[in-house]
Amino acid sequence: MNQQELETLMKDSAQDAVDTSKEIFNVTLDYSADSIILVDDLLLAFVARYQDQALEDEAVFTLCNIYGAYIGEVMRSLTGGQWRYDTSDEKAPFVALAIGEFSYAFAGICYERLVNDSAISVKAYFDQAIANNTQ
Repeated sequence: MNQQELETLMKDSAQDAVDTSKEIFNVTLDYSADSIILVDDLLLAFVARYQDQALEDEAVFTLCNIYGAYIGEVMRSLTGGQWRYDTSDEKAPFVALAIGEFSYAFAGICYERLVNDSAISVKAYFDQAIANNTQ
């Protein structure tokens, strides 16, 4: 996958998050920094509504990737950066947003909240990422 294809994939995935949030929960994601707190709620809302189905591998993969793309696109609009496809672990490649010396795996933080610990805040991770890049 070349860089342009990756950028397009992430923009399209972010739009999928916007569309899914509106269709299923009637929640509007507007690509603002303030909207990131809604992602925290939406991830848990999927679990509440769909219970075990929301935690099936394919659903987790999809949710984490579309909401991770959304968070990353909001971040890019505020600080710049470039999506990178990391294959350093061939068994578990992932996409991260690279900004200067930092790299952010937004899909990974969504996974942590959705699967491992509902107390983990996507918004707190985002706010720290913003702080890292606006000092």
